[in-house]
Amino acid sequence: MNPIRIGIVGLGKIARDQHVPAIAATSGIELTAIASRNATLDGVRHFATLDELLAQAPEIDAVALCTPPQVRRAQAAAALAAGRHVLLEKPPGATVAELAPLIAAAEETGKTLFASWHSRFAPAVEPARAFLANRELRSVQIIWKEDVRVWHPGQRWIFEPGGLGVFDPGINALSILTRILPRPFFLTEAELAFPENRAAPIAAKLDFADTDGAPIHADFDFLQTGDQTWEIRVETGDGWLTLSSGGARLSFAGVAIVDEKPAEYPGLYAHFVDLIRRGASDVDLTPLVHVADAFMLGRRIVVAPFEE
Repeated sequence: MNPIRIGIVGLGKIARDQHVPAIAATSGIELTAIASRNATLDGVRHFATLDELLAQAPEIDAVALCTPPQVRRAQAAAALAAGRHVLLEKPPGATVAELAPLIAAAEETGKTLFASWHSRFAPAVEPARAFLANRELRSVQIIWKEDVRVWHPGQRWIFEPGGLGVFDPGINALSILTRILPRPFFLTEAELAFPENRAAPIAAKLDFADTDGAPIHADFDFLQTGDQTWEIRVETGDGWLTLSSGGARLSFAGVAIVDEKPAEYPGLYAHFVDLIRRGASDVDLTPLVHVADAFMLGRRIVVAPFEE
């Protein structure tokens, strides 16, 4: 079977660090083109825009949209209309409502649309899901703190409307939580800290409850220096389950269950290949809905300006 020929749209940090090597490591798919105004990749055909790629490279089967979320809806619509499969980096869009027409377009064209929550492919996530499936859930604590200057250097769009601010990493925690918990949960209150010179929050404190009333607290911070913290702790009737290193490690009552190097994107691309081969799509909007709820229900406080 011929490999799926994919083009990456937007050759920024996440594309270079994760998408390019993951595609190279995944059977059944090959990187054939790049669409980027400001960057090229040696040995790979280059186009300045997605429109140029769609018009001049009919051999391309799929595109991975690694552009900022504010522009992804129009790009995904164009790619689907041109008969290409589409992978959306997270978050899948700048709003919740804009995704429904894309889902409908994928169904109409018979093409795959994949909202790729990469953190769900971390090695400890599925073991955590299986562990919690039949256990009593008492409470959850999420600490998700990282340094925006390290992970998003010079990326001003992340603090513009639709860029999500601290929810850009925080939605990774929510994507894991919506995968591993046995019951749905919903927001009860939130506090969002907006720098006085930015349009998106730099920190957030969130309280949720699941449908049985178990409390869930999340603390997101985009100004963490030193060690970066991506941890979810779940109190069960039998003890504490800890998912750490963004989902690479899992322990119960201090005993390691999973301890691996982070490797999310190869699994993500293997899933994309499988979806295309089966003629299926995968567009779970639940993590984005929780973020939208935080903006709708959250109390806004103004904090010191953020300067890079």
